[in-house]
Amino acid sequence: MSQKPEKATAEEKQKRKRKRKSKQTLTRAVTHIRLLEANAGKLEALDQLVAVYLPLCQQYTTLFCEPETGPDKYSEPAFETELSDRLHRVAIQQAAGIAKSWRTNRANAYQAYLDDLAAYVEAKAKAGAEGKLCSFKRSEPTWTEWNLPLLRVPVMQANANVVVVEPSTDSTFDYWLRISTLDKGNPLRVPVKLASYHKKALAGNTLNTSTTLSKRKGVWWLTLSFDEEIPLQTAPAAPVVGVDVGIANFITTSTGQSYGTFHGTLARKHRHDRHKRRNKAKLRACLQKKGVPKAQLPSTSSATGQRLSRHVRQEINRAINQVLDAHPEARIVYENLSVASMRFHARSMNAYLYASQLGHLPEQLAWAAAKRGMAAHTVTAAYSSQECPRCHFVSRANRPDQQTFHCVVCGYQAHADHKAALVLAARWGDQALAACKTKEAVKALLLQRHESWKKAQAEQNTQRVEEIGPALQLSFWDGPERFLEIS
Repeated sequence: MSQKPEKATAEEKQKRKRKRKSKQTLTRAVTHIRLLEANAGKLEALDQLVAVYLPLCQQYTTLFCEPETGPDKYSEPAFETELSDRLHRVAIQQAAGIAKSWRTNRANAYQAYLDDLAAYVEAKAKAGAEGKLCSFKRSEPTWTEWNLPLLRVPVMQANANVVVVEPSTDSTFDYWLRISTLDKGNPLRVPVKLASYHKKALAGNTLNTSTTLSKRKGVWWLTLSFDEEIPLQTAPAAPVVGVDVGIANFITTSTGQSYGTFHGTLARKHRHDRHKRRNKAKLRACLQKKGVPKAQLPSTSSATGQRLSRHVRQEINRAINQVLDAHPEARIVYENLSVASMRFHARSMNAYLYASQLGHLPEQLAWAAAKRGMAAHTVTAAYSSQECPRCHFVSRANRPDQQTFHCVVCGYQAHADHKAALVLAARWGDQALAACKTKEAVKALLLQRHESWKKAQAEQNTQRVEEIGPALQLSFWDGPERFLEIS
C-alpha cells in the first residue's frame, strides 16, 4: 500500500509560489483513443478486472459519502477484495475523489438552501410587522436530501502503479498498455494505435503517469494526458475587466460589451426539446400505472436534448473567445458562481436555467484564460446583482425588473448586467470582502459601507452650506427693527 506523502518544506513551498507567479501549468487530455487493435481475449480479461474493480470503488464511494467518514485517499482498506494492493489503493483514490466532489457540491447546495430559508423567514417577519401576512404568498424553501453517487459506467482512473504506457519498438503500434490484472505476475499488454490528430497533440510532449480507461457501448477507450507550462502574460498593473454571467447575455463585461445569448435560436430549440421530454414523461407515467416493467419504460432523454447541450456549450465557448480576444492585456475577474444551488419559483425558469449550461461558463473561462497566459480570478458573488456601485446599498428593490438596476437611495441607474460587472471588477483586491465566509457577513459589510457613504455625504453637504455662507434677505422693505423704532 502507498503511504501518505510527507508535507512540503518551506523552501519547496516558496519555490512553487515563485513558479506560479511566472507561469501556469495546464494539464491537457488526449481523449477518444479507441482500443480496437487488442484481441477479444485481452479485452475479456480487462472486463473481468473491471467487474471486480467497479463494485469495490462503489463501496468506498458510499463509505466516503457518509457524514462520519471523510474522503481520505490514504485511508486503510476497509473491504476484502481479490484485487492486488496497488489496484485496491487506486480504487480508494478514485472513490475519494468522487466523494469529495459530491460532498462539496452538496455542502454548497445546502448552504444555498439555508440562505434562502433565512431570507424567507426575514421576509415573512417583515410582512407580519407590516400587517401584510394575509397577502404573503412566498412559499417556504424545502430541502431534499441528495442521492449517493451511483457508478454506472466502467471507468478506471489509474496511475503508473497499475497501468504503464510503454512506447512501442516497432512501427505497427504507437504504445503498449501494461495493465495489472487479477492474475498476479501476469500483466495484460494492450496495443494502442493513435490517430493523426492524437499524434499531433502529443508531439514534443511527455506523457503523465495518470491514465483513464472507460467502456462505453461495449467499446474500451483510453485517455492520456500531459502537462504544458504557459508563461503568464498579464502584467501586474494590467486593467481589470469584470465579467458577469447571465442567461439573456452569456457574458457582460464592465466595459459595457455583451457576448452571446440564450435567446433566439437556442431558446426555440429548448422549448421544442422540453415539449418532447414532457410528452415522454407523461407516456412513461401512463405505462408505469399499467404495470409495464421499469426496464421497458421509455427514457425521457432525447438526442435533440444532447445536441442542444453541445450547441449551447459551443456558443458559450465562442463568447468566451470573443471576450478574451477583445481584452488581450486585461486581468479578468468573474464571479464564483454556484449554478447547482440556483432555483426559481417557476418550473419553466428552472428548466431554462438548466438548459443554459451556465455552470460550464466559469470553468471554460478559467481554462481559456490560462491557455492564453492571461490572469483570471474569482471574487465573491454574493449580492453583486443588488449592490449599488456608488453607495453600496443592498436591496431587492434596486432591481425593478430583470434588465434594470435603479438604486432606491442614491438614484444610480444602469443596465443590470453591466452594473454587476462593474461591481465584480471593483471587488478584485478587496481583502475585507474576501474574508467574509457567509452571505450574512457580506451583507453586513456592504451595509456598513453604505452607512459610511451616508456620513460622508452629510459632511459634504454641511461643508457646502458653510462655503456658501448664511442666507441673505432679498427684500425692498426695511427689517422689522425699523418698524419697531417708528412705532
